[in-house]
Amino acid sequence: MAGLALSGSNPDVELLYDINGLAKDAPRWLDQVVAFVGEYGLLIALALLGLGCWWSVRRRSSDAEQAVAGVAALLWAPLAAGVAVLVNVPIRGFVERRRPFYDHQGLEVLVTGKTDFSFVSDHATMAMALAVGIFVAHRRFGLVAIGVALVEGFCRVYMGVHYPTDVVGGLALGTAVALLLSPVATALLTPVVRAVAGSSRVGFLVWRRGVVGAVVPGARGGEAGAEAKERDLAA
Repeated sequence: MAGLALSGSNPDVELLYDINGLAKDAPRWLDQVVAFVGEYGLLIALALLGLGCWWSVRRRSSDAEQAVAGVAALLWAPLAAGVAVLVNVPIRGFVERRRPFYDHQGLEVLVTGKTDFSFVSDHATMAMALAVGIFVAHRRFGLVAIGVALVEGFCRVYMGVHYPTDVVGGLALGTAVALLLSPVATALLTPVVRAVAGSSRVGFLVWRRGVVGAVVPGARGGEAGAEAKERDLAA
């Protein structure tokens, strides 16, 4: 399958030239910006969105259990990105598609040193897995994150390091892993997050202690736990 998308009449190749052609016409400084953004910047932006989502879930939840559910769902986002990249390893080895600049002349390649296989795009996979994971935890932040992931995919083609179908495959893989494994992952993560929330030392990582009436189910047990929590809030 190494010869996939080698024909110049292939729509995948034609779209590659159309998008990458924008880099030829753009100023050099803009290409450098896109290269940095596509390689590092957008993944950093997704990480910052994840932090913003965590702060929002922690600060605005009306009770601790609601915060526990939100933080557990959000923790799955970076884990989903890691799992999706691992799933991609055998896919790359099976398809063995070379980077487009090896087989097509005249491409404007903005990042050098890419010697691994092209399908599917790791960057697109990670970006969409993170974005969908954030979406599961918080719709508003998630929609912004999905938009960032789509821009990431466009940048990879613009940079000349991926075919469009590499990006589409990565976006699909990231989405599938994040969504399909989310119920199992959150079920496993929720008890861990609940234990953290019930801690007097690190509970602030999960919920804002100033939330009136917030009680972590199972943290101290029954009415005694609620009374103890009220004393904590009054202190």
